[in-house]
Amino acid sequence: MGHWFDRNFVEPGKLPLLLALTAFVLTFAITRLITRMIRAGKGPFRNITPGGVHIHHVVPGVVLSVVGGFGAVASGRHGVTAGVCAVVFGAGAGLVLDEFALILYLDDVYWTEEGRRSVEVVVLTAALVLLVLGGFSPLGVDDLSDDQEQGRLGAVLTVVVNFCFVLITLFKGKTRMAVVGALVPFVALIGAIRLARPTSLWARRFYRNRHRARSRAVLRAYHHDVRWVGPRRRFQDLIGGAPDRVPLPPSKP
Repeated sequence: MGHWFDRNFVEPGKLPLLLALTAFVLTFAITRLITRMIRAGKGPFRNITPGGVHIHHVVPGVVLSVVGGFGAVASGRHGVTAGVCAVVFGAGAGLVLDEFALILYLDDVYWTEEGRRSVEVVVLTAALVLLVLGGFSPLGVDDLSDDQEQGRLGAVLTVVVNFCFVLITLFKGKTRMAVVGALVPFVALIGAIRLARPTSLWARRFYRNRHRARSRAVLRAYHHDVRWVGPRRRFQDLIGGAPDRVPLPPSKP
């Protein structure tokens, strides 16, 4: 186990990335736990409001990201300093992306429907970093045998072909399937061969004069959204907490 870890993480210089991802996920999870406790009025935690100004945790997140990022660039990919800077950067990135919706909308939408964008971006970021960690680094490991080189060549070709499927799936407006396809080989093939979503770049380019294909795409997208909107909302609520329910306006007499 130790030899495998050294060969796949330490030698290629991926250990700081692993530490950054771990710090990123843990910081996001702990932050969401604390904010949910504050929202429920439980525990010792409270909002930080010096002078009546609410300090969002994106502020210390930016500071940690800047310090950790510059430190990581200066320290390289090996050594204790690189690991420490990676942890600092990962923690800062977790705080920043937890309030991604605040940056996007320039408004405090943390507990609203728009605030779900933060959860989506965090999951997407973690998935992409996991993809980089799970990939191969042929130039980063020395003394490979012929069998290992052939195995890595086949893996690289598989990644290249799969990346083409991921791009097609992305152009067809299926972002989540593209992310999953990037992590699991050839899953994106399903998205690449099926109809594009009606508002995607692919549909606007290739379905412009194909009225039947456009109609089928609209119908398929509607049924897909109806089928998965419930499970997706429950998954987002489980990770980030349920948003505030906006009361309906009173009906006119």
